Amino acid sequence: MSKQFSKISVIGLGYVGLPLSLQFARSGVSVLGFDLDQQKVDSINASMTYLKHFSSESIAEQVKANRLEATNEPSRLSEVEAILICVPTPLDDHREPDLSFVLDTAQTIAPHLEKGVLVALESTTYPGTTEDELRLVLEEGSGMKAGTDFYLAYSPEREDPGRDNASVKTIPKVVGGYTEKCAELAGALYAQALDKIHRVSSCRAAEATKLLENIFRSINIALVNELKVVYEAMGIDVHEVIDAAATKPFGFMAFRPGPGLGGHCIPIDPFYLTWKAREFGKHTRFIELAGEINTAMPDYVISKVADALNDERKSINGSKILILGLAYKANVDDCRESPTFVLMEKLESKGAVVEYNDIFLPVIPSTREHAHFTGKKSVEIEDAFDLILVSTNHDEYKSFDFSGYSCPLVDSRNCISKKPQKYYNA
Repeated sequence: MSKQFSKISVIGLGYVGLPLSLQFARSGVSVLGFDLDQQKVDSINASMTYLKHFSSESIAEQVKANRLEATNEPSRLSEVEAILICVPTPLDDHREPDLSFVLDTAQTIAPHLEKGVLVALESTTYPGTTEDELRLVLEEGSGMKAGTDFYLAYSPEREDPGRDNASVKTIPKVVGGYTEKCAELAGALYAQALDKIHRVSSCRAAEATKLLENIFRSINIALVNELKVVYEAMGIDVHEVIDAAATKPFGFMAFRPGPGLGGHCIPIDPFYLTWKAREFGKHTRFIELAGEINTAMPDYVISKVADALNDERKSINGSKILILGLAYKANVDDCRESPTFVLMEKLESKGAVVEYNDIFLPVIPSTREHAHFTGKKSVEIEDAFDLILVSTNHDEYKSFDFSGYSCPLVDSRNCISKKPQKYYNA
C-alpha cells in the first residue's frame, strides 16, 4: 500500500503555494504553510485572503478544520513528512537564472530536515537544478543523503490564475524523482490531493517538461506577433485570420498577439533553457528569436500611440495617456512581468504623463524590476486624456462604452466592442 502523508509544509504562499495548500487541506492533509512574509502568515491564520481569486471563506474553512495554518518559524518544518517548495525563480539583471530563492529556502530547510522526509521542488527551473544544486545544499546542511535518508523530487507547478475551467485538483501533475523510491513517494503524495499523476523518468525530465510547455507558448505568441506586423502592412486583420484558421478542427491552435509577454513563466522560462544549453555547447536560436520578437512588441505598440497622437497634431511628449490594465492577463490581480510596466516606462521616457486603470490592482505593489512605480494608484476611466491605450483585456474594458469618447483609443488586445470614432488596433 502507498504511503499516506498526514502533514506537509508548502513553502511560499503566493499564486502557486496558496492554491496548492488549500487543495491538500481540502483532501484531508494537514498543511503547515511557510512564508517569510509576515503579512501572508498573519492573513492565513486570521482566515483572510490576500489573492483576489481565492475567497477568505475558502481559507477559513480549512483553518477552522485545523487543516491549514501558517508560520515563518523554520524549526516547525521538523513536524512534517513532506516539504513542497513554491518560491520564485526570476532572471537577474543579466537575464540569467536567479536560483537564490530556491537555494536560500534549501539552506533554511536543511537543519530541520527529518529522516524520511520528501522534498519536492515546484518552482520552474532548468534541467539539473533539483538533482544538482538543490540536492547538494540539502545534503550539506542536513548531513543526510538524498534517496537514502531523505527523498527528493521535482513536480512543476501548472497554476494558471484566472482560469475557471481547470483547477489544481484537475490539472494532471507531472512528477519526477531523484530515485525510483523518490518518484514513488512523490506520486503517492500528490495522488492524495490531485486527480491524475503523470510520472516521468527523472527530475530532469520533469524540469524539461515545464520549460517545453512555456517555450511552446512563447514561440507561438512570437509567431502571431510577427504576423500581426506583416499582415498589417498588407492591409489584413490578423485577428480575422486567426479566427478563420481556428475553424480547422485539427492541426491548429489559436494564439493571440499582444503588447508583450507577462506573467511569471512565459517571459522568463525560455531563457532558463537558453542559459543551460550553453553549458553543453548548444545554441537555442529559435527560442532566442522568439524572445527578441516578443520583447520588441511594446515598441510596436508605442509606434501606434505616436501615430494616433500625430493624427491629433500632438506628440507623445507632454501628452496625458491612460493605460487600461496593469495585470499581465485578463481578470487577475497578478502584475508580475506585465508589459504594462514597460509601456509606462517607455512612454514616460518620451515625456508623456502616464496614468493607469485596473480594478484588480488599485495600487501598484512593490516589484523587483519596477520599484519606482510602487504605490501609484489606479484612476477613473474618462474622456479627459489625450489618448487611451488598452494593455490588458479585462472583461470590464470589453463591455465599456467608449463610443462617445473624443480622444483616440489604441487597442493592443483587439478587445473593445463599443469603439470610439478614433479607434486604432495595435
